[in-house]
Amino acid sequence: MAFDGIVIAALVHELNQTILNTKISKIAQPENDELLLTCKGAGGQFRVDISASASLPFLYLTEENKPSPLQAPTFCMVLRKHIANGKIIRIFQPDMERIIHIEIEHLNEMGDLCHKTLIVELMGKHSNIIFCDEDGTIIDSIKRVSSAVSSLREVLPGKPYFVPSTQTDKYNAMTMNASQIYDVIAAKPATVSKAVYTSFTGVSPLIASEIAFGAGLDPDQPVASYEEDVLRHLANQIRLFFDRIHDCEFHPVIVRNGKKPVEFSAVELTMYRDYEVKAYDSISKVLEVFYAERNTYSRIQQKSSDLRHIVTTALERSRKKYQIQLKQMEDSKKREKYKLYGELLNVYGYNLTEGAKELVCENFYDNNKEIKIPLDPLLNARENSQKYFDRYGKLKRTAEALDKLLAETKAQIEHLESIQNSLDIALSSDDLVQIKEELMEYGFIKKNRSGKKQKIKSKPFHYISSDGYDIYVGKNNFQNEELTFKFATGNDWWFHAKGIPGSHVVVKNDKDGEMPDRVFEEAGQLAGFYSKGRDSDKLEIDYLQKKNVKKPAGSAPGFVVYYTNYSLTIHPDISALTLVE
Repeated sequence: MAFDGIVIAALVHELNQTILNTKISKIAQPENDELLLTCKGAGGQFRVDISASASLPFLYLTEENKPSPLQAPTFCMVLRKHIANGKIIRIFQPDMERIIHIEIEHLNEMGDLCHKTLIVELMGKHSNIIFCDEDGTIIDSIKRVSSAVSSLREVLPGKPYFVPSTQTDKYNAMTMNASQIYDVIAAKPATVSKAVYTSFTGVSPLIASEIAFGAGLDPDQPVASYEEDVLRHLANQIRLFFDRIHDCEFHPVIVRNGKKPVEFSAVELTMYRDYEVKAYDSISKVLEVFYAERNTYSRIQQKSSDLRHIVTTALERSRKKYQIQLKQMEDSKKREKYKLYGELLNVYGYNLTEGAKELVCENFYDNNKEIKIPLDPLLNARENSQKYFDRYGKLKRTAEALDKLLAETKAQIEHLESIQNSLDIALSSDDLVQIKEELMEYGFIKKNRSGKKQKIKSKPFHYISSDGYDIYVGKNNFQNEELTFKFATGNDWWFHAKGIPGSHVVVKNDKDGEMPDRVFEEAGQLAGFYSKGRDSDKLEIDYLQKKNVKKPAGSAPGFVVYYTNYSLTIHPDISALTLVE
């Protein structure tokens, strides 16, 4: 996720196409670090949403209005006093920095024409919205920064505005030729990607990797590993890239892994070949959609954090218990040795001398090889023999108990891993309700005192295959159980990632004739994507008709067995499939 100088350049171009020469009709501050400007002009009404949030700073055009507090904050009141009904006369980006200057012309209280500048700095945790007089003096800012907070720059009323020179070793590639770019790159003792993004203003690691990929270079290879002609080719590609930026040739995109937004950019991202890359007409639309989707995933991560902690803790405990049980089982294998000692003592113990510490005899179970048996010198042969038989019996009983305990612990680990996978694919609060119910039912969470169950609104994913077949994917174990044993009929096809936690996938087979091969492949892709192996390049998927899927008595929800199945290998990419909302 890179809100870099390239995205800023695209935004500035878009703002110049829309709000330049418009009047600021409304100024609102819906959040402490967010500003919403409503601008009206010949082209209509536009809203500009600006956030100086340390975690998610942004600026984009939006149609959405946001509620404002009853009492406007001080910064909002200052802006209203100075630039309400002001005209936006210039918008620009200085030297490819992550900064936007919005110059505003307005009449003061005396009716004189004045100029002010609203400066938006989109620099991660240092983001700010600063309001300046025409001579560069700060009037106010949405975040006031004193010397106690920053030793580099104070952002306070009355102070001069300047951008701290924290990156003096960076160049503006927009003003350089290919030869100069080559000189900078070739001198960098770093990987190709790092050499690019640490050398030029406005270039993020994402853009650096894309430029290297477009030039046919490995972004992670050291610059020194390439010949001069290859690096000069890279320099030419960088020059051409910035020529396109200068000419405002932007192609806004969002990259998604399934439904999850991964990256956005103002230019094409060709290096994401295995992901869905969707193009948009507007960089503002990209930002609005990306941040909305990202917030959805962030919120569900936050809401599920308690459940994740419970599952992770229980899983760690179960895995430790399983390792201890395995060690105990390994130790129990010594029992056969103790049984042998007891039997040999019964045969050869008659000639033992009193107080002997060991018995040396022939092992008639192993070609009469000599064997040494340790003895307790305070016990006679019969008592030593009985001691070994007692050890054997104890370890035998332990092994029999461990057989059952190991199976139970392994089943619990598999159950918890399946719940963990359900949390990974949850998209809403409703999806978490059934997961919480399952954790309560199996004792991982205390049940509600009221005993009332929450209303279940979550439903399985429903996809339509390329050939029109309905494919259903369970979001959790209860839905998996419902899909497989209540919803699916005998001739429907059932899919699951082989040997790893994942969703049950059911293809409704209610059409005449055999299903096309493509349906099997697409259902397999869904089974792979909604499993723990979704990030793998290749996955093996088991599939069979539902009538051959069985549920062992007393097993956890979603747990099944099958003995005859087919297999296919897929890449878990579902970007071509249609999700029915």
